[in-house]
Amino acid sequence: MVHNIFKGLGIALVTPFNEDGSVDYASLLQLLEYQLNNGADFFCILGTTAETPCLTSEEKNKIKQLVVDKVGGRVPILMGCGGNNTAMIVNELQTGDFRGIDGILSVCPYYNKPSQEGIYQHFKAIAGATKLPVVLYNVPGRTGVNITAATTVRLARDCNNIVAIKEAGGSLEQVDEIIKNKPNDFDVISGDDALTFPMISCGAVGVISVIGNALPREFSKMIRLEFKGEYDGARKIHHKFTDLFSLLFVDGNPAGVKAMLHEMGMINNILRLPLVPTRISTLQRMSEIMKELKI
Repeated sequence: MVHNIFKGLGIALVTPFNEDGSVDYASLLQLLEYQLNNGADFFCILGTTAETPCLTSEEKNKIKQLVVDKVGGRVPILMGCGGNNTAMIVNELQTGDFRGIDGILSVCPYYNKPSQEGIYQHFKAIAGATKLPVVLYNVPGRTGVNITAATTVRLARDCNNIVAIKEAGGSLEQVDEIIKNKPNDFDVISGDDALTFPMISCGAVGVISVIGNALPREFSKMIRLEFKGEYDGARKIHHKFTDLFSLLFVDGNPAGVKAMLHEMGMINNILRLPLVPTRISTLQRMSEIMKELKI
């Protein structure tokens, strides 16, 4: 039986860029070290926050190898491998180089808008194409389709290497339904920083976090307090960052967290089109809150 090892604070790793638009590998290395030293329990690479659709195959391969070499087995690495062409993903899983990767994160097919049966068959084919643990990714705000609780539980029961779901559907009711009906060896991971506190209180085992790029120590402390049942202390941290959570996403992800990391002097505030930097008004408010919080 394959077990989920992606628990606690996972970092949805950004891709820093140089002024000329090329990947800033030096800043990426510094980010990794900063996060490893401040509470990161695992990394999620080449996902939404990494601007993966705008990276070349060569850049993706170089980022993957750089992260594997830098992490050196200290924490698990989850790598994005998904899309809306099932056969292409299956081929990638069967022929690609996944050395140093501990699991794959596969997003619900987008644009095609499949039925629940189509979603089930899609992920069943993916699970059958790899021996690696598979984490489903439900984010209907981006894909246009929700993986229902019933489909999630069905996949968890039928595919022994589907070990968890990253839930970013915004519905605590759906999260609760999954946790109530899931097999014991299947986990729910928060995909929404703002809902991580209530999701863990419902039984989620961690988060794949955007704000963790910038504030891994603070966010991991909240999670660890919750795991120990110290909800009052965890709630205080959650409320401390409520305003930042909304500002991070008001102009799209990863525009908010890149602006935050830039304010902290860690990366350039550069994204690849069609994404653009956050608005000046958002940046100013974010800067004010960071000063208030002494970040």
